[in-house]
Amino acid sequence: MLRIILFLATNLAVVLVASITLSLLGFNGYMTSQGLNFSALLVFCLVFGMAGSFVSLLLSKWMAKRGMNVQVIETPHNAGEQWLLSTVQELSQKAGIKMPEVGIFASAAPNAFATGWNRNDALVAVSTGLLQRMDKEEVKAVLGHEIGHVANGDMVTLALIQGVVNAFVMFFARIIGNFVDKAILKNEDGPGIGFYIATFVSEIILGILASFIVAWFSRRREYRADIAGAELVSPVAMISALARLQDAYDQPSELNGELVAFGIRGEGKLSALAASHPPLPERINALKQRYGV
Repeated sequence: MLRIILFLATNLAVVLVASITLSLLGFNGYMTSQGLNFSALLVFCLVFGMAGSFVSLLLSKWMAKRGMNVQVIETPHNAGEQWLLSTVQELSQKAGIKMPEVGIFASAAPNAFATGWNRNDALVAVSTGLLQRMDKEEVKAVLGHEIGHVANGDMVTLALIQGVVNAFVMFFARIIGNFVDKAILKNEDGPGIGFYIATFVSEIILGILASFIVAWFSRRREYRADIAGAELVSPVAMISALARLQDAYDQPSELNGELVAFGIRGEGKLSALAASHPPLPERINALKQRYGV
């Protein structure tokens, strides 16, 4: 959902900035007079690919707060905020993690997310639309789902996968750049402008294609988080929350576009591949089959 979108956007920006900066500084230690040194290139790409991913991970909570204008609840101002804090604290203790920060962001769509660089330094935020459209047991189940993401270490695992993906994107982008520079433009005097332009364009294209791999991983983890919500609260409450979410999507309104943008619902085959969440009916059926509800 939102945490995936922000993470991927930050990661792509970090990798591109690092690549451009290193190119401008003339760092081409993997280039030799005979061409590319593939071993040196692979090491270079692994180091900077993993670094870009973990910088994105470290920035994820900061980016989420500012990107969605999350209002962190430090001192509750009403009974609703007090209930949110108490519920997250209860669920965190059951999951065996440190109490995350809790926040609310303005959005008509029923939505929530969790992010953070480790399971004991996380943020859980819910939308105003979620609080308005769901009852307390359903909200609690959604919070359990998000706590499940934190307890399962999904963001750290995502960073590891994204780091490997980054490395291969950078690796093949430079091979393509070198091919364009040498074989097509016939440049024999070291890396020329063709190498840098082709590498930059290839990184963008390959980075977008590689995001489908990360999205596939995210969809697998959603099933685990649904189980966490069911175990921490109840299967009935988790299924009811997902059904309520499905009802919101089935109603023709401005919410559909916002929720498609969050990656919860894909429209069309390509959108489905890029979606960070599996289809809601499949998630509901998976829980029903598991718990016999």
